[in-house]
Amino acid sequence: MEGISLAKGYYETYGKAMLDEQFNDVKDRIACGVVGEGSENFNVDDEISWDHDFEPGFCMWITKEDEREFGFKLERAYAKLPNTYKGFTRQPMNPAGGNRHGVLIIDEFYEKFIGSNRAPKTYEEWLKIPEDTLATATNGEVFVDKLGIFSSIRNELLNMPKDVWYKKVCAKMVRMGLSGQYNYARCVGHDDNVAAQIALSKFVEDGVSLAFLMNNQYAPYFKLAFRKMKQLDSFNDLYDRFEYLLTVDNSRENYLKKLDIIESIAKEFIDYFKEKHLTKATCNNLDTHAYSIIDNIKDPELRNLNIMIDTL
Repeated sequence: MEGISLAKGYYETYGKAMLDEQFNDVKDRIACGVVGEGSENFNVDDEISWDHDFEPGFCMWITKEDEREFGFKLERAYAKLPNTYKGFTRQPMNPAGGNRHGVLIIDEFYEKFIGSNRAPKTYEEWLKIPEDTLATATNGEVFVDKLGIFSSIRNELLNMPKDVWYKKVCAKMVRMGLSGQYNYARCVGHDDNVAAQIALSKFVEDGVSLAFLMNNQYAPYFKLAFRKMKQLDSFNDLYDRFEYLLTVDNSRENYLKKLDIIESIAKEFIDYFKEKHLTKATCNNLDTHAYSIIDNIKDPELRNLNIMIDTL
């Protein structure tokens, strides 16, 4: 049972009727859905995930003003909904707060993840928010939001400015070039297997993040990112190659194959930018293409920022 499907079924079976019957005059001011922490909200949950924070439930996002007006009554009504659904049991409500479901204040929800009750306005604000927290703030599904406040912020977060997108893409490409195309071979040459594996890990970490950006998504927290990558519309074919780089030793035969894999991954990203006419470089070096792609940034301050920086 997938967490989002479980939540939506519970909302459709019990939540919607509760709102229609008890909050009909204000229900259009209540946004309902599931967004936030947990593998279930990224749709990568499994039986192992069910041991904690997995339950039939949904979120109801309201404004501070509405929380003062009917928030307590809404929370009480939610607490009285059936405790079991599809074989799963709801967890006890936490009187001290911190619940992932139930009544949530819109401002507080976004402040928790992005440090603000609104979407970023400047490139500095965008670069201060880690991509995994952007992923957490925009995952899941909104079932209904007639008021539109919650979804308007969500939609802004999902539409990163193109200049910021270019900056992040270029930073990851440069780092991938340094860690994978340059330093991995040197580390193996020095017979430093630990450093070699660290170089591959950095290459894969940036590569996975880059794959999400190429799909106009944000990579979630590392323990979820690799599983979620399988669901991407494009560049999901990199999964097996990334896995090989990290899980196979660096014997001579494997080392040569890893070099080929690194170059094939680099080529796949580079070919995309060539097809989009975003780079004028002609080689297969990721960092060279990054320096070409960065010229597409219109904001001069952002364009001149150190190319390896994608988080302030």
